[in-house]
Amino acid sequence: MTQHLAAPAAHTTETRTDWWRGAVIYQVYPRSFADGNGDGMGDLAGIRGRLPYLRDLGVDAVWLSPFYASPQADAGYDVADYRAIDPMFGTLLDADAVIRDAHELGLRIIVDLVPNHSSDQHDWFRRALAEGPGSPLRERYHFHPGKGADGELPPNDWESIFGGPAWTRVPDGDWYLHLFAPEQPDFNWEHPAVRDEFRSILRFWLDMGVDGFRVDVAHGLVKAAGLPDIGSADQLKLLGNDVMPFFDQDGVHAIYRSWRQVLQEYAGDRILVAEAWTPTVERSAYYVRPDEMHQAFNFQYLGTSWDAAGLRAVIDASLAAMRPVDAPATWVLSNHDVTRHATRLANPPGLGTQLRTAGDRALGLRRARAATLLMLALPGSAYLYQGEELGLPDVTDLPDAVRQDPSFHRADGQDGFRDGCRVPIPWTTEGSSYGFGTGGSWLPQPTGWGELSVQAQTGDPGSTLELYRSALALRRARPGLGAGRAVEWLDAPEGVLAFAREGFVCTVNTTAAAVRLPAPGRVLLVGGDDGVETAEGTVTLPADTTVWWAV
Repeated sequence: MTQHLAAPAAHTTETRTDWWRGAVIYQVYPRSFADGNGDGMGDLAGIRGRLPYLRDLGVDAVWLSPFYASPQADAGYDVADYRAIDPMFGTLLDADAVIRDAHELGLRIIVDLVPNHSSDQHDWFRRALAEGPGSPLRERYHFHPGKGADGELPPNDWESIFGGPAWTRVPDGDWYLHLFAPEQPDFNWEHPAVRDEFRSILRFWLDMGVDGFRVDVAHGLVKAAGLPDIGSADQLKLLGNDVMPFFDQDGVHAIYRSWRQVLQEYAGDRILVAEAWTPTVERSAYYVRPDEMHQAFNFQYLGTSWDAAGLRAVIDASLAAMRPVDAPATWVLSNHDVTRHATRLANPPGLGTQLRTAGDRALGLRRARAATLLMLALPGSAYLYQGEELGLPDVTDLPDAVRQDPSFHRADGQDGFRDGCRVPIPWTTEGSSYGFGTGGSWLPQPTGWGELSVQAQTGDPGSTLELYRSALALRRARPGLGAGRAVEWLDAPEGVLAFAREGFVCTVNTTAAAVRLPAPGRVLLVGGDDGVETAEGTVTLPADTTVWWAV
């Protein structure tokens, strides 16, 4: 019984302050969103043409993954020029048009910034290679001699996040550090030229009118003094569980304090968002102290299983960690690096965030809808990943020959199945690439993709798209939903979450069986497939279902 409400007119970007505290931010992965020139690759022109769709969906801001000039060794996260647009996406004039059109529609634009590393085709790195050992430009990266009699061993035992050693040797004998692919050398953030350059890059895009930056690998810029060995034979298992000598070092915070000062030079409430993988939400809170960033992604929440007790624990911990620093909690279920939650929740817990199996599609979609309503009912800011509003699953059967994720091709690294969540999204029921563009799509779309398209779901009261539209309209109509710092937990049976917020109650049944409980008020929205039955002051809450109530 999805109740579809027309979205109220978007707030203008000039009148709202602290807009980011309760904002719903939609991530666009440019190469997979919409293709404006028919070459099979999404681009800025395609994004510009679809901005009205995002306005009507009801989001507050759009986060664009990288569109900078890049050899595309890691889908644009290897930047060769931070002030230029890659020709595959368009031009600076196209970027300017996207920003201007978004603002006219009441949408804000957040751009990805990649400060931990550049491309190996960046001018600084190419000149550093040419100038040789000991040159000043090599000091802007981490070039070091190797160990062993002839320097044949890496400077330390660090491993790349994509697998294999985190060091590559160049012909003159030096080694350089790359925490990701060899095509992504790490900057040396102890060098003043690096710090000056990125303050200049911030100003360039702020002058273009962007409303903020999502900072990639925000926890990785500073490395421990002396680059000490880790000593573990399985370093990748330590990631996210412990402070590593190359991640979450205290020195990063001085960098972000200086960036905050740059943003404060500009009107309009510009923001910084940290992609910071930390061992605890308490460590994440350090990034959002009042003089640093505004938000930090809540990866602990993303990784929590569909379990009432686990969800309640991470919600409580997240809210408690953010309260002392006066920052909003953030909530996210999917992004371009993990399996879509409609597939992740279709599989047994414990399989990780990259899956080969499609799982139980119907179960996954039912849980995904319920999880979304839970997320949107929590205080703070929520992030949506393109296509999740269509209930898209991961594409788990892509042929190996078409995969482009660099971690897939490094067998000893990550699972390497991020391509499955990056397949271009469907806009129409039929046609070339289901409306993505006129020239096919860079990753193959599954047969039947059109059944999940925007066209197919628009106007269908039971569709996932209309559920999102209704939820976002209700959230905007009730400003208290995004605001606040706490929830009031209500008594509920085992496996059920129930909490109250300013004339509103959310009930979530995470179990596989229907549960009967007192009806707290009037039904606003149901995230399950079959609606709910109320009788004599009670409600039967179906399995894997979330209900919003007015009280």
